[in-house]
Amino acid sequence: MSGETGLRERKKQRMYQTISEAAISLFLQRGFDQVSVADVAAAAEVSKPTLFRYFPAKEDLVLHRFADHEDEAARVVRDRPAGQSPLAALRQHFLEGLERRDPVTGLNDAEGVLAFHRLLYGTPSLVARLFAYVSRSEEALASALAEAGPGGGADGGADSGAEGGAEGGAEGLAARLAAGQIITVQRILAEDNWRRIAEGATAEEVHPGAVAAADRAFAMLRSGLAPYA
Repeated sequence: MSGETGLRERKKQRMYQTISEAAISLFLQRGFDQVSVADVAAAAEVSKPTLFRYFPAKEDLVLHRFADHEDEAARVVRDRPAGQSPLAALRQHFLEGLERRDPVTGLNDAEGVLAFHRLLYGTPSLVARLFAYVSRSEEALASALAEAGPGGGADGGADSGAEGGAEGGAEGLAARLAAGQIITVQRILAEDNWRRIAEGATAEEVHPGAVAAADRAFAMLRSGLAPYA
């Protein structure tokens, strides 16, 4: 049964990818508002009801590319090595993303990535929808921070995280405040990298400044988020 379940899941993910890529291709060619859901369904060779089963809103066709990143920060915190603080793990992960030119860091000058960013940030309804993804990312990170607890050790703070949780209590509130600041800092760093590249700089040219900016930003976080640093 597990083999059948795995096959169904792979088929489902392929369908997500097929529909999303067909949609993005049309949006880049014509503009988001000039393409209908029916156009996308036709291009992906699926019915409109099938499309809506996978993507409840038109904006989700574009933002599907962020789906794998939605709980990325939370995974980094949970999977960090023993003895490493949550903030140190997140800093290291962001710097590694800059090094490999991960598009989510904004430090990527491939034309397809730049075109996608222009589509995303140039379409008000997509920007508005993006905030829902950001909110879920903050919630996931807050849960991971609450589990880690103040002190950020691999085993430390588990009891306090369970008691406060990401939903309530002093520790839960602290985790949510920390998560909001961390996700916001990462977003602003990425947007600044993308802006500089959009103005004509190459990713190679931007990289040293992007690393320095990330170091400054995480140092500021470290001074204000001592329990998770």
